[in-house]
Amino acid sequence: MNMQEAADRADAMLDGTLNAFVPELQWAHDTTTSGSCTVTRRRAVTTVISEQRRGSFLGVIERFWKKSGYEITGVNQDKEMPAVFARTPDGFELSVEVGYKGQAFLDINTPCVEKSPVAESTSQPNGPAYAPGKIPTPHVRSDFWSAGSPASDPSP
Repeated sequence: MNMQEAADRADAMLDGTLNAFVPELQWAHDTTTSGSCTVTRRRAVTTVISEQRRGSFLGVIERFWKKSGYEITGVNQDKEMPAVFARTPDGFELSVEVGYKGQAFLDINTPCVEKSPVAESTSQPNGPAYAPGKIPTPHVRSDFWSAGSPASDPSP
């Protein structure tokens, strides 16, 4: 596998993860970086995920990753900035971290693979495409994800 193929696989894993949300979340591409033999693909969620719904949000991701055969390698249960970390059997490392103003970031680091050029992702965001480093803090409201009460029936 070369770096472009690994980046494409990372995009497919990110797409699958974000497609697991019902109702959907709005997201945008964040900066792609590459090293001598690795690639990191990033996505930022622009939907407001209320503090009361963060557990449901992280639960959707954790369940999807486990169902996909990924090993959960760590969970940070910090109330303000929780995170979940996972690894695929072939060495891709996944993370979802909640940061400033509750913004969720999904990252995938590829294993070391054959060096090659890496193009930007061809996955289409389901909202505006922002320039690298210009993604706003969460501002898209969702009746479900932005609600101020805990979820009684979390998303699958």
